[in-house]
Amino acid sequence: MEGHIVITGATGVIGSEVARRLIKSGREVVVFARSPQSAAAKVPGAADYVRWDSDMAPDGWSSSIDGAYAVIHLAGRPLLETRWTEEHKVACYDSRIKGTRALVAAMASASVKPKVFVSSSAIGYYGSFDRCEETDPLTEKAAPGKDFLAKICFDWEKEARPAETLGTRVVLLRTGIVLSTKGGMLQKMMIPFSYFVGGPVGSGDQCLSWIHLDDEVSIILQALDNADWSGPVNAVAPEPVSMKAFADSLGLVMHRPSLFPVPKLAVQILLGEGADYAVKGQKVSPEFLKERDFHFAWPSLNEALADLVSRGI
Repeated sequence: MEGHIVITGATGVIGSEVARRLIKSGREVVVFARSPQSAAAKVPGAADYVRWDSDMAPDGWSSSIDGAYAVIHLAGRPLLETRWTEEHKVACYDSRIKGTRALVAAMASASVKPKVFVSSSAIGYYGSFDRCEETDPLTEKAAPGKDFLAKICFDWEKEARPAETLGTRVVLLRTGIVLSTKGGMLQKMMIPFSYFVGGPVGSGDQCLSWIHLDDEVSIILQALDNADWSGPVNAVAPEPVSMKAFADSLGLVMHRPSLFPVPKLAVQILLGEGADYAVKGQKVSPEFLKERDFHFAWPSLNEALADLVSRGI
């Protein structure tokens, strides 16, 4: 009988939808969460809820991982939810690196190892750029960048790869900007638009490599069961857009003008050093997915935004 599936980060926007879809399909899910009680309320129907924190020793998790078909690792402290301080940067780094290291250690201690490890990463791996024209589309073969986010992603993946030595297939999910009205960039941008004061953030020239929440979830689910999926996978829609084009599309969908750019200075007041990343972007191509004829349900930004806003997801 197929084993259960362990998910970290199952209370987040992406993780909760992945868990819901898996449970609905009849697969047995075990949720690792900092608060098992909160997770049980947010993600009902899982087989078990296990206390999880990246600072905990991994010993207690091995029994929950033993015999699992897969581990889906989506946990990590949100990077741009608060002003950047050295303490916040260390916490963001440690939550990813220590958490992944602990998971792999728990997998190594399990008697029966998982067949698949889907581990989060991000397109920040490639570094950040001010303008869309600064680079050709970046594929999974592109070199890592040199900034702080690139270091996080590089080290994050480095901690996941040793799971391959256990005989586990490892998929490194380099996710772009996931569009959802329930969190992340889209939710934040919708608020000023609803008051008729929306517009692009920063210069508007930076590239946004985005993906609809439904397509992100579909990629994760297909990664579980496609034996030829391994290594880095750029989880982005086929057509990146400039921030200005994104704001124009959002205004069109919400029937609001896109007239009021948010200057970098205002972002700096809110985020400090993090503003440098909030006003930059990456032009990323999903070559791995294209080569495998992955079907994007939402390849067009206008249609993706219209669907998300109308459904409120």
